[in-house]
Amino acid sequence: MRDWQRYAFDPALARWAGAANEAATKALADPAQAHQYRYGRTWFVGVDALPNAPDGSLNGVPLHGEVIDGLTRNRWHEAQLSVTFPGYPQRMDGESDSQHRFRVTRDAAHVDGLLPMGPTRRRHLIEPHAFILGLPLNAVSESPLVVWEGSAAIMNAAFTEALEGVPSARWSEVDLTEIYQAARKSCFENCPRVEARAKPGEALLLHRLTLHGVAPWAASEPCTEGRRIAYFRPQLENPADWLP
Repeated sequence: MRDWQRYAFDPALARWAGAANEAATKALADPAQAHQYRYGRTWFVGVDALPNAPDGSLNGVPLHGEVIDGLTRNRWHEAQLSVTFPGYPQRMDGESDSQHRFRVTRDAAHVDGLLPMGPTRRRHLIEPHAFILGLPLNAVSESPLVVWEGSAAIMNAAFTEALEGVPSARWSEVDLTEIYQAARKSCFENCPRVEARAKPGEALLLHRLTLHGVAPWAASEPCTEGRRIAYFRPQLENPADWLP
């Protein structure tokens, strides 16, 4: 089970990244998107912030390239526009000491799709993704994506045991909080932490069970445009396909 892969420069992806970066500049300045800023405006979470068409194209530029063709998708959701800025992460209102410390020291490591539900924020599988595809939009290398090598296998074993005997249609009802936290701790102890940097025209493809996060901004130099990356996380039609 391969946790992630970096794809080499592809001119077709570079053209799409250029169009997406222009759209990103507009989204970041759009008052209707102001609610997307977090952590003292050092992170623009950007859910569904890029206005790509269902075929992935943006402003007439097709979403095309080796990695895209290999994924054989018929429909793409509007991409997340994740932008971090110098100083990320500042402490957010209502955030506890432990939550802020985890974001700073553990890169806010998580597995996508396990959402915190209810007042006690119990983790449930709400969004079973097929994969995570990251497409860098600018050449800023600060605050990179972070992955833990070997984490997908650890997560797969833990969730397979937890969900054994449960019909996949009811997986969202299972509280995975403690199992997820124990598996994440095992990843921290046993898996190398890798900073996955890439440039426009390159691509980062993650297995859906890979533990990943975002590194704090380390440089002191100003950078008004921030580190920009578009993410696609299409959901599986059949939740049973979430576990390999």
